[in-house]
Amino acid sequence: MSRRDLGRSYRLVIAVVRPLLLLLTRREWRGGENLPASGGFIACANHLSYVDPLTLGHFLLDHGHPPYFLAKESLFTLPVLGGVIRGAGQIPVHRGGPDAALALTSAVNALAEGKCIALYPEGTLTRDPQLWPMVGKSGAARLALQTRCPVIPLAQWGPQAMLAPYSLRLRLVPRPRIQVVAGPPVDLDDLRARPIDAQVLCEATERIMSAITDLLLTLRPGPAPEHRHDPREHGQPRFGHAGKAVSNAGRAAHRAARAARGRIPGAGR
Repeated sequence: MSRRDLGRSYRLVIAVVRPLLLLLTRREWRGGENLPASGGFIACANHLSYVDPLTLGHFLLDHGHPPYFLAKESLFTLPVLGGVIRGAGQIPVHRGGPDAALALTSAVNALAEGKCIALYPEGTLTRDPQLWPMVGKSGAARLALQTRCPVIPLAQWGPQAMLAPYSLRLRLVPRPRIQVVAGPPVDLDDLRARPIDAQVLCEATERIMSAITDLLLTLRPGPAPEHRHDPREHGQPRFGHAGKAVSNAGRAAHRAARAARGRIPGAGR
């Protein structure tokens, strides 16, 4: 999709935000060849920080795919920002309400138009103490199986250095190093031949989360936890603020990753 085809609000966001990100961050993009040359697709990424929709969007835009995010509906009611988000064609998600299915319908229509739908399968910022991907929710899998569009897994690391999870304190010194890598499409072909039920959605979701985690292992030290973090097992809310402990843990995880960076092949390139 050409930028000329984007709405005025979307072009305004690009004109304002992209130069700021170019100025304030160092970027390492990899895997752009895995993004489809044409047609709609679903970009699924890990969620580390309130700022990472901007960095993920920067990666996708730089590779010719302006993203359309599924975002919580409360953002659309904010003064000024809400109007910009609506004008940019982003898709509100009504969590747990009677209108929750509307987001899926809007996303299906956008994919049919050849757009890139970007979403976070976890549904919220990770609550894992070391910022690994949590258990995923089934929305991305349902969308992929219903539309038969490819799912492109992406991993990002570095946005939490700009803005720690659940924090509003922006850190720009030293200049944050933002890494994003895209992988090949998640193989769901065998599942597309089966009825879409709870078991199929669970298996598809786990394949998506595993692909994201495997990519993240190329950006930061491992190993990843054997058991994916589940907020329900830790008495944490499904959505919303998870508390100061997660923010502090995120900063600690970033410091540990920086200290161990030299042990990751190619991490310093």
